[in-house]
Amino acid sequence: MARNACILICLLIIALDITAGILGIEAEKAENKAKHLGAGLVECRNTSSQAYKLGFAALLLLSLAHVIGTLLGGFVCLWRKGNPNKASVIKYLAVAFLIISWTILVVGLIMLIIGTLSNSKSGYSCGISHHRMFTIGGILCFIHGVFTIAYYLSATAVGREGPRTTTS
Repeated sequence: MARNACILICLLIIALDITAGILGIEAEKAENKAKHLGAGLVECRNTSSQAYKLGFAALLLLSLAHVIGTLLGGFVCLWRKGNPNKASVIKYLAVAFLIISWTILVVGLIMLIIGTLSNSKSGYSCGISHHRMFTIGGILCFIHGVFTIAYYLSATAVGREGPRTTTS
């Protein structure tokens, strides 16, 4: 039963991250369909409500995938209270995957937020160009899925391992 739940949770996280990535890339396509005037650093363009909606949905799905993976994976304490040198390799991997997952989440969310906010106003807007923010955010959603699954699997493995015994 626990194995089936683990597989279902992994599939859910993968589905959410892949969907978020596809929505981010589709938001970039919708943004590129709007009229653009100017080149370089400053440009004027019509905002795209479709890009806004897709970017916002990608933000929500990426956040949901991270919350599910992190909460259901549990909190992995790296060291035991007695001796900090006794942490297992799986615990180190779990913590490394958690840190990488959080880093990718933050960068991905920033990219998606910048792209979404640049399309939040209706009408015509001029300002600094934000090219490829949705695409980069969408690609980071895919990468986030890989590291969140790796964290979830290693964290559940830590939960299943018994107490470590040492011979001195």
